[in-house]
Amino acid sequence: MLLEIVSPEAKLFSAEVTSVALPGVDGSFQILNNHAPIVSILEKGLVKITASNFKFVKEVAAKFTMVDSQNYTLEINSGTIEMKDNKVIVLVD
Repeated sequence: MLLEIVSPEAKLFSAEVTSVALPGVDGSFQILNNHAPIVSILEKGLVKITASNFKFVKEVAAKFTMVDSQNYTLEINSGTIEMKDNKVIVLVD
C-alpha cells in the first residue's frame, strides 16, 4: 500500500509500505495492505512504519528514527489519517 506523510512544512514520506501503526485517540492501531476505508484522529505518539525499502528526502530524514533495516518511527504531536483504495494519507503536526 502507498503511505504518504505530510506536515504543514513538507511532504515527509511517500513510498510503498507493508504496514503502519498509528497513535489513535482511542489507542494505537495498525493498518495493513487492503485495509477497509478509515478516517481517524491521531494524538501525540509514534508512527511506526514497516517497509522493505526506505528512501527519505535528505531534508526530512533526521525526523525519522531507524529501528532496524525495515522499521522506522516518526514522532508526532497530532494528526489525521485517511485510508482509501490502498492509499494511506497521514497529515501530521
